[in-house]
Amino acid sequence: MADIHVEREHTLGLEGARAAAQRLAKDLGSRFGLQGEWQGDVLRFQRPGVQGTLSVTDKHVRLEVALGLMFKAMKGSIESAIHREVDALFPRR
Repeated sequence: MADIHVEREHTLGLEGARAAAQRLAKDLGSRFGLQGEWQGDVLRFQRPGVQGTLSVTDKHVRLEVALGLMFKAMKGSIESAIHREVDALFPRR
């Protein structure tokens, strides 16, 4: 079950959403040491203590993150960082 769940509508289209998702993955990956791999329009990422998915469609982006025990204590700061990045890359309609 996801500890952090973010879902957003967007107007970027599939190509734009995928490019924004790639930037999001790069930014969060460097910040939190995540490694990811695209499987179609779903990016699966992980590191010890963190795993999740970032899914894009032509109208929606969905991010789900499961945190291990050590990271649950930092959930608030991790979730805030994720929301800032998503807000910057996928502006609300």
